[in-house]
Amino acid sequence: MKRRVPRLPGHRRLLRLSLRTRLLCLTTALVAVGLLGTGVIVTAALHGYLQDRVDDRLVLTGQIAARLAPPAGTGVPTSVRALSVLGDTTVTYLDDAGATRATFETGTVPPGGGPELPPLDRAAVVAHGGRPFAVPAKDGDHEWRVIALIQPTRMFPPGRAAGGGSVVVAASLDEVDRTVTKTRDLSLTVGAVLLAALTVAGWFAVRSGLRPLTRIEETATAITAGDHSHRVPELAAPHTEVGHLTTCLNQMLDRIDTAFRARAEAEARTHRFFADAGHELRTPLVGIKGYTDLYRMGALPTREDVDQTMTRIAAESERLTRLVEEMFLLARLDEDALSDRDPALALDLAPMDLRTLAADALHDVRALDASRPVTLTGLGGGRPATAPAVADEARLRQVVTNLIGNAVAHTPPGTSIRIGVGTAGDRAVLEVADEGPGLTPAERDRVFDRFYRTDDSRARTTGGSGLGLAIAHALVTAHNGRLTLVTAPGQGCTFRIELPLPDASRPEAGGGG
Repeated sequence: MKRRVPRLPGHRRLLRLSLRTRLLCLTTALVAVGLLGTGVIVTAALHGYLQDRVDDRLVLTGQIAARLAPPAGTGVPTSVRALSVLGDTTVTYLDDAGATRATFETGTVPPGGGPELPPLDRAAVVAHGGRPFAVPAKDGDHEWRVIALIQPTRMFPPGRAAGGGSVVVAASLDEVDRTVTKTRDLSLTVGAVLLAALTVAGWFAVRSGLRPLTRIEETATAITAGDHSHRVPELAAPHTEVGHLTTCLNQMLDRIDTAFRARAEAEARTHRFFADAGHELRTPLVGIKGYTDLYRMGALPTREDVDQTMTRIAAESERLTRLVEEMFLLARLDEDALSDRDPALALDLAPMDLRTLAADALHDVRALDASRPVTLTGLGGGRPATAPAVADEARLRQVVTNLIGNAVAHTPPGTSIRIGVGTAGDRAVLEVADEGPGLTPAERDRVFDRFYRTDDSRARTTGGSGLGLAIAHALVTAHNGRLTLVTAPGQGCTFRIELPLPDASRPEAGGGG
């Protein structure tokens, strides 16, 4: 098992801070590191620059001093005093063994007691190669830059040669150190002031930059409280990160709001469905129970009374069975619509022509009401046209039969009915139109709802259970088609079944209006 490494207490404390505070701390730390790094680099560069200038002058002074003969006496000769352009400088003449011949200080008392020179015999001087090097002051509080050069051999009268020795020139870095120190202190002071100012400015900047998150938090709080219509205000252009986030969140909130509304509507429909279903189931059950109670009480004295009662019980039983089957069919259609698995209601799909259903529907109308005028036309009139489709003919026949029965039952006697068939675009269409009283917009919007009847009563005089059109709509949808209604008060109703044309028939789509 992998061991879990515990977090440091400091890290946990950091996580307890708000995002605004963490961002400010991170920004302040980065600025502080940047200012400190800049100060270190500037100080180091300044120290190097000043030291290089001291070295350049030290080399020049040493080269001139090496060409001069060691002055006699203890006073500082004018020639040596004129050599110094470095401030606190010492010039020391040594013989080849490293012993001091003479030492001169060109300025005041040298700081730190002067340089602490190492042994510098001729070999040591040659080893330094005429390059400046650092030595500590005698009291050790700062450094000196030193250059040691060999003096050339001189000829003295009457013609004998003498050893040249060497000259050592040292310049104090005390002034350089003081300049660098002042620069460093000034950098720290200015950096601290600048860091404080940037921290204050950063606080307001971070607060302003995170204002959209505050608005998002307020929106989420409002939605949690139940106000699903609340949205995040647009605080930035859509192409920015904040603008894009705002757009995405508002789209998500729109979908959540839609989902909540749909769920509420679904719950309301479910409650209404159970109430209506309970009533529809109770009506035949009450009738059956009433007839059986009459039989048990002996209220059916003759055989004829018993036969009539049994006939009514059978009729109510058939009605109850039909209602249960319709509800079971709707349940299977709902399962197919909500599931990606194999459909619970298997459709026997096969090539067919909607003209066959239209012709049979014509005969069905005549069988239901022989006195009613009925015509078979194309879409909107004209001659009927072919309407190929791949569908379950038995299920579509159930849909058409329901539409025909609905038109006959809900229009006055003698009202004409037209059955149209043909293609429109990439769709095969069959329509059932009547010239009845039509429906209002509110009734049209609910005509495919389950257990809905336009009279709002539960009387049996206006039709069946109210599931017929809901089943027809679900069956057509299961075929990837559409069942629509065009109606208006006083202008009749036109139900249109629209199914996709087979692929082979799409280039020839058309005809029939």
